[in-house]
Amino acid sequence: MHEVDPAWLGRWPVAEVIDLLNVLLEAERAGAKVTRAMAGDATSPEAREALTDIAGDEARFCAMLSRHVERLGGTPSPKTGAFREKVMALEDEAARLALLDKGQAWVVRKIAEALPHLSDDALHADLVDMLDVHERNLVRSGALRPGG
Repeated sequence: MHEVDPAWLGRWPVAEVIDLLNVLLEAERAGAKVTRAMAGDATSPEAREALTDIAGDEARFCAMLSRHVERLGGTPSPKTGAFREKVMALEDEAARLALLDKGQAWVVRKIAEALPHLSDDALHADLVDMLDVHERNLVRSGALRPGG
């Protein structure tokens, strides 16, 4: 019996999966830093609590993504995405929250696009969890914005 190339089934090669995980890792690292900074600048206890919780989620996903990169034979990226500087350059809290939501939505899209192409069950399960948490955090941070 012949083995079927995973690419024929729409599965990504390991190198492509590692690249995706490192892109997500850099984004999550930026997200953790920006939400920590925003929590420190928050004008309400509700915003401070929500942003601190989101920062914890982002840090947890950094660790998870790093573990999977290493398990798959790669090296976790040490970089931080430029997202932190973009958000913190904004002076208005509402504008920062809006850009934070765009970043969270970007992560949701990247994961949703990748899931059908992953054959690794453990990674798939962890990314589904990450997707669910980001969707919840989008709702939570959206509620902090004026009119949210």
